[in-house]
Amino acid sequence: MSYDFDLFVIGAGSGGVRAARFAAGYGARVAVAESRYLGGTCVNVGCVPKKLLVYGAHYAEDIEQAGAYGWSLGEASFDWATLISNKNREIQRLNGIYRNLLTNSGVSLFEGHARIIDAHSVEVNGQRHSCERILIAVGGWPQIPDIPGRELAISSNEAFFLPEMPKRVLVVGGGYIAVEFASIFNGMDAQTSLLYRGDLFLRGFDGAVREHLRDELSKKGVDLQFNADIARIERQADGSLIATLKDGRELQTDCVFYATGRRPMLDNLGLENVEVKLDERGFIAVDDLYQSSTPSILAIGDVIGRVQLTPVALAEGMAVARYLFKPEEYRPVDYRTIPTAVFSLPNIGTVGLSEEQAIEQGYQVRIFESRFRPMKLTLTDNQERTLMKLVVDAKTDRVLGCHMVGPEAGEIVQGLAVALKAGATKQIFDETIGVHPSAAEEFVTLRTAVR
Repeated sequence: MSYDFDLFVIGAGSGGVRAARFAAGYGARVAVAESRYLGGTCVNVGCVPKKLLVYGAHYAEDIEQAGAYGWSLGEASFDWATLISNKNREIQRLNGIYRNLLTNSGVSLFEGHARIIDAHSVEVNGQRHSCERILIAVGGWPQIPDIPGRELAISSNEAFFLPEMPKRVLVVGGGYIAVEFASIFNGMDAQTSLLYRGDLFLRGFDGAVREHLRDELSKKGVDLQFNADIARIERQADGSLIATLKDGRELQTDCVFYATGRRPMLDNLGLENVEVKLDERGFIAVDDLYQSSTPSILAIGDVIGRVQLTPVALAEGMAVARYLFKPEEYRPVDYRTIPTAVFSLPNIGTVGLSEEQAIEQGYQVRIFESRFRPMKLTLTDNQERTLMKLVVDAKTDRVLGCHMVGPEAGEIVQGLAVALKAGATKQIFDETIGVHPSAAEEFVTLRTAVR
């Protein structure tokens, strides 16, 4: 049978665009449909604009510390509207780049909502297209719990477009998005509370990392409230909000920001027309080749709920393109040793196993750890401390995990990820000469195990 396209990609986010571009480069006839914005969550309402806001928030500390280095500055002021306007301009530029990447690769771009009609047909803007294979790369969407007054709360989608900076913010959640936005709002001088229903945020991260960030956020003035959850939200006559907690307390605020998880964006996708099974969490179930229960329909990225990170979606998109159209170059995605950064203030960088994970997997471990005040702060009154930690297999000497909380943690850990991927031992770390003076050299000068 002859089809209009060899591959029809639904979703022009990181994974979808990567799969489409490379499939087209391998000679396939490819189409992409996107109903919202080119570049997906990361470019538009995720990691890119978020990091721009993190940069903006950090300038408050830079300005404060400049005096210790001899700089006399006038009274500083912050304008939220300027930051958002400049952010929007940058995102529009990136949207254009994504458009050019697709069209210059020979991909047919349809801007509209795509709906699956059957295993080999997709409809966009009332027009039906036949395709040998369909790739679902629609990403995820923020979830706000179904509580009274939920319509008064915002998610990360709305946070990037607030018309003005709220003076008081309640951030609800315990994942990386929650701690990042708590840092952003706090750095921009909003009275910020972070509410989490558990004992400590960032579940799944190394325990020392979680505790260290808790202490540093507290020192910076973030009001951390654990074992706390909102029962309802109400608007007051003056426009402010009252959040009533499940323990009966009432907190007055100007903004309630929910970062309590994301769901796969399967709305009106037409999955009822095909036999595409979902897993117990509601994500599309796929095999090792990203095929769903209908072989002609594949899925990658956040919608399959594996590792919800942009570089992982990129790797999955590349794997699908190779598997379908360049099988001799295909290699599976390795989900081990994936580096991760959390752009809280201070930053977190981590790669490999946490101490808890290593012990749970049966390793006998040696733990190397250092906490120190960054050199940049030694002339200032700022008492922020950096944490660096190595988890080492006591039997083989292989480094199982590297963890850092401190300035530029993501930049430093990216390099260490190469070492862990290559199977570096603690001896190799010890024999590596450090860059002096730098924070990063601490990772190669840790000599004595703390336990």
